[in-house]
Amino acid sequence: MEHAEEHEACLEQTQRYCVERPIYNQELLQAQLHRRERTPQTLRQKITHSYRCSSKKAKSHLYSFLPILKWLPRYPVKEYLLGDIISGISTGVMQLPQGLAYALLAAVPPVFGLYSSFYPVFLYTFFGTSKHISIGTFAVISMMVGGVAVRQVPDEIISVGYNSTNVTDSFEYYHARDAKRVQVAVTLAFLSGIIQLCLGFLRFGFVAIYLTEPLVRGFTTAAAVHVFTSQLKYLLGIKTKRYSGPLSVVYSIAAVLSKITATNIAALIVGLTCIVLLLIGKEINLRFKKKLPVPIPMEIIVVIIGTGVSAGMNLSESYRVDVVGNIPQGLHPPAVPEIQLIPAIFVDAIAIAIVGFSMAVSMAKIFALKHGYTIDGNQELIALGICNSVGSFFQSFSITCSMSRSLVQESTGGKTQIAGALSSIMVLLVIVAIGYLFEPLPQTVLAAIVMVNLKGMFKQFGDVAHFWRTSKIELAIWVVAFVASLFLGLDYGLLTAVAFAMITVIYRTQRSDF
Repeated sequence: MEHAEEHEACLEQTQRYCVERPIYNQELLQAQLHRRERTPQTLRQKITHSYRCSSKKAKSHLYSFLPILKWLPRYPVKEYLLGDIISGISTGVMQLPQGLAYALLAAVPPVFGLYSSFYPVFLYTFFGTSKHISIGTFAVISMMVGGVAVRQVPDEIISVGYNSTNVTDSFEYYHARDAKRVQVAVTLAFLSGIIQLCLGFLRFGFVAIYLTEPLVRGFTTAAAVHVFTSQLKYLLGIKTKRYSGPLSVVYSIAAVLSKITATNIAALIVGLTCIVLLLIGKEINLRFKKKLPVPIPMEIIVVIIGTGVSAGMNLSESYRVDVVGNIPQGLHPPAVPEIQLIPAIFVDAIAIAIVGFSMAVSMAKIFALKHGYTIDGNQELIALGICNSVGSFFQSFSITCSMSRSLVQESTGGKTQIAGALSSIMVLLVIVAIGYLFEPLPQTVLAAIVMVNLKGMFKQFGDVAHFWRTSKIELAIWVVAFVASLFLGLDYGLLTAVAFAMITVIYRTQRSDF
């Protein structure tokens, strides 16, 4: 008692912590902790113990692999269903125009964007651990896919064998070119999915930490420039060759400028009008988001208006405005990807697999932290791998999480991936029933949708000032990621940025002031 009073007086007088603990030696510590000597095990015993599976362990693994089995039986219908329905409809009306638009980035016909907005989204409902992210087409991944497709199937290869002097305008030319590019895109999705599955089963979810924030933001900012540049020809209504690889952004701008005098005025007017409407709609949604029950779906509105105006004024025939064209009804039967393409696209598949996972898991962590639940990075890899690999058999190209759709899915009351499943069903209805109605849709409208959705990425140029104030090392990573990805292409740019980021880690560990 007296000792306690002295201890309290010590704290009051010195305002310091007084710590007291027993002194242990090895024998006393072992006795205190009741340490048990481990009996050595043979390799066979270790393997047998590792693969021993009780019913409890099997159930745990099943719940981990199929998270829907855990949360669906406990789904509170009265509390969650209405919010999920509203969220699913809101997200679905975004999936449709974005799927059509991002297919142009992937260098495949628009209908394949719809396939990529259905199969992977529906599959993620069963295997994903995030309750709020919206899986599907995304600008950066679609651009990477398109770069590989154009590199593997350039215009010059397909033009061989066509004797027409106007080969680039022939239906047969475009059909043959697009068919080969689709095969490249779906094989790339298959391979990137297999890579994600392997990384997930090997518990390699930690690889995302090597893609630091400045690296990812610098990379995606450069990707936004690539995407914007690729859409200029659709906005202006001119025909130019699509480039890929180092300096492709420079060649693309030069090609557009060389044909600027051939701008289709009708296409330009339609495109600029859509851009203005989309910007106004986004500003209204931002300013009045607390008063609006759901965001105004401006993307689907401009798609409907653009389709109606194009059909009513016959823009394709009267003003030579490029339109979406044939959208076959129904779903494709499953087909095996072209395995012989794998050696040529293996490195690209690794880049797409890692970038896609990094974007999905970073967005999933934000929502998980906000709503008080956890996600499993390794299971997210497995879920994305299943979405990509299985979807590829049904003509889907590579997918990941979309930031804009995820924000809508969460802000409109979505509580679970039931909302994602409902959005995919909406896309399915379009594919099997009313897809043909969008055939007159001008491509310049899709270009406008893509360009406006880049607004958030272009705001990342403000990172330069932020990192200048906070960390010169992170600023250097951002600049290297941006410049390398801009001029070397997204694939080589990403590798360069990762290598430079690792060098900075070594530099920091060798400096005493870091």
